[in-house]
Amino acid sequence: MTASMNRRALLSLAGVAGIGLAVAACSSGSDDAGKNSSGKNGNAEDGNASKSTSTPKPVAKSLTPAQVPLVGGVTVTVAGTGLAAVKGVTVGGVAARDVTATGTKVTFTAPHQAMYTAGDAAVALFTESIEPSPSANQSSDGNGSAANDGQTGATQDSATATPTPTAAPVPDASTAVATTSMAYAALTDVDRQLQYAMAHWKDYNLSEYGTMNPIGGDCANYVSQTLIARGWEQRSDWYNRAAGAEHSATWTYCPTMDPWLETNAAEFGLTRRSSDERDKVKVGDIVFYDWNANGSPDHTTIVSEVFTESDGTIRIKSASHNQDGPYRDLDEMITVQHPGGTAWFHTFDA
Repeated sequence: MTASMNRRALLSLAGVAGIGLAVAACSSGSDDAGKNSSGKNGNAEDGNASKSTSTPKPVAKSLTPAQVPLVGGVTVTVAGTGLAAVKGVTVGGVAARDVTATGTKVTFTAPHQAMYTAGDAAVALFTESIEPSPSANQSSDGNGSAANDGQTGATQDSATATPTPTAAPVPDASTAVATTSMAYAALTDVDRQLQYAMAHWKDYNLSEYGTMNPIGGDCANYVSQTLIARGWEQRSDWYNRAAGAEHSATWTYCPTMDPWLETNAAEFGLTRRSSDERDKVKVGDIVFYDWNANGSPDHTTIVSEVFTESDGTIRIKSASHNQDGPYRDLDEMITVQHPGGTAWFHTFDA
C-alpha cells in the first residue's frame, strides 16, 4: 500500500515537473522570437526593414569636353549622382542621340548648335526618351529679291505638300530632372563655314560681296562666300571684288561654277557624287540642282544638316539664297517645288 502510493506520488510529481518544463520551453521560445541575435526587439527591426530606400535626386556635377564644335558630333559626358534613370537629353532645345546612363554619368552625342552660333547652351536631362527631329526651315524675302531658285515656282512656305515629317515636341528644360550647360565654339573650318552661312542666309553681306539678285540670283555668290569662311582664298579664276562690282562667273553663275569645281576637284579635295550617295554627304558640302532636266544646274546650296530618320532614310537640309532659308529640304525642293528636278553633290574628302 505504502509502496503503491509512493509510486503514484512520484508519477504525479513527474507529471507536474513535465508541465513546468513544457511551460518553460514555450516561454523561452516566445522570448527568443521577439528578439534578434543582438537582443533587440525583432518587431521593431522588421518595421525598419520594410521601409523602402529613397532614390537619390539626380544631380549633374560636371561636363566634358569643355567646348564642343558647332557641328556637334562628339561624345559628351555629364558626371554626377543619381543619373541611372536618365533616358533623354536636349542641348539648347535640340534632342541628342545615343543617350546612355549609369548612376554616375550620362553620355550622348552632341547635336549641332541650332543656328551654328557660338556660346553656352543649356543641357537638360530627362527620364523619358526624346526622338530627334530635323531642323525646321525659315524664310526671308532675300532683301527684296524676286528671284526664286532660277525659275518661277512655289516657295517651301507656300507648298501644298511636303515630305518633311512634323517635328516631334521637345520637353521644356524646366521639366528636366537635372540641368547643366555646354559651350559651343567655332573650332573647325566647317564650323566657321556654317557660322557664316547662318549669319548671312537672310542678312546679306552686301558691303563685302554685294548681291547678284538683279542679274538672276545670288545663290552661287552666297555659296562662294561660305567657302571663303571655310578657308578658301580668292584667285584669278574665282573672285568677287569691290562688293560684287567685279566677279568671275565661276563665283556667281551655277552653270560655270559646277564644272569648275569638278575640273579642280583634286586640288580642292572634292568628290562629285550623285543623289543616291547621300550616305557620303556631310555638313558643309555643296549641292547643285537641275530643275528642267537639261543637264545644266539652276541652283546651288550649302548642306546645313544631314538627318537620319528612324527608318534609316537620310534627309538633306541646306542653306541658300533664292529662296533664302537655313534648312531647306532637298526632297521637298525636287518633288514639291520643282517636280522632276534632280540634285548632285560636291563633297569634301576631309
